[in-house]
Amino acid sequence: MIIWRLAKRDDVPQVLALLTDDDLGARRESEDPRPYFAAFDAMTAEGNNHLIVGEQDGVIIATYQLTFISGLSLRASRRAQVESVRVASTLRSAGIGSLLMADAEARARAAGCGLIQLTTNRDRLRAHAFYERQGYAPSHLGFKKPL
Repeated sequence: MIIWRLAKRDDVPQVLALLTDDDLGARRESEDPRPYFAAFDAMTAEGNNHLIVGEQDGVIIATYQLTFISGLSLRASRRAQVESVRVASTLRSAGIGSLLMADAEARARAAGCGLIQLTTNRDRLRAHAFYERQGYAPSHLGFKKPL
């Protein structure tokens, strides 16, 4: 059984291991845990920015970040932004991603969100198909710019 819960600071190393558990993540993440601990502390202080982990038998096997955003558009809808979705590579295609997204959606509804959204890297073709199977539509084109 998977327990979905808010991450604790002590979970950061296991979450970092999940973030680097694929080719794309391994290329863009750092081995130095200090900035990740600082980011976790900042996320926790923000209040609407949560790191969620899926724990099974004492081991973190999945994670995602969930941020609640208030806004004026779409009739002042509150929305949830899902980021950094990861499932341990040895457990992919076992239904854990569907459970993860169901947890994110339940948390978003409980927080009063009328919309849940996410972005995914263009190279993650399997992820695109997964999200579409979950009912997500590729309705927007995203842009990013390093600052």
